[in-house]
Amino acid sequence: MLKAKDIMTSDVITVKSDTTIEELAKILRKQKISGTPVVDDEMNVVGIVTENDLISKNKRLHIPTVFRLFDAFIPIGTSKLEVEIKKMAALTVGEICTRDVVTVDEETPMEDIATIMTEKKIHLLPVIKEGKIVGIIGKKDMIRGIAGEAPE
Repeated sequence: MLKAKDIMTSDVITVKSDTTIEELAKILRKQKISGTPVVDDEMNVVGIVTENDLISKNKRLHIPTVFRLFDAFIPIGTSKLEVEIKKMAALTVGEICTRDVVTVDEETPMEDIATIMTEKKIHLLPVIKEGKIVGIIGKKDMIRGIAGEAPE
């Protein structure tokens, strides 16, 4: 059975929290990748940022619905509104990245990786060894593994 170390891309392109949104977009486009881990100076993963984060930053703002109950006006969806406004006003990767990152280690079986990706709707999985990033697995890596091809 194939494991993470057999299918991962070892040459991981990373960004820092202070990378600008514009720089991120250029990196994703130039490198032809859909996302990248966000790391600190010691290469610890502190987040992950994807094309979806960039796209979400540019979406229309959904104004919360308000309904009236007796003489009170009750807003619906205001907790999400604050998060959406912060992301839309973001200037750096640290402001739009997902901080709760799901990772795997080098020995994680491909079957477990597929389960994680499917059930959690995750498209990029950093591979960690001794707390440091050593690889990344995306959908293309999974397909390559299924096809029996070596990682790039």
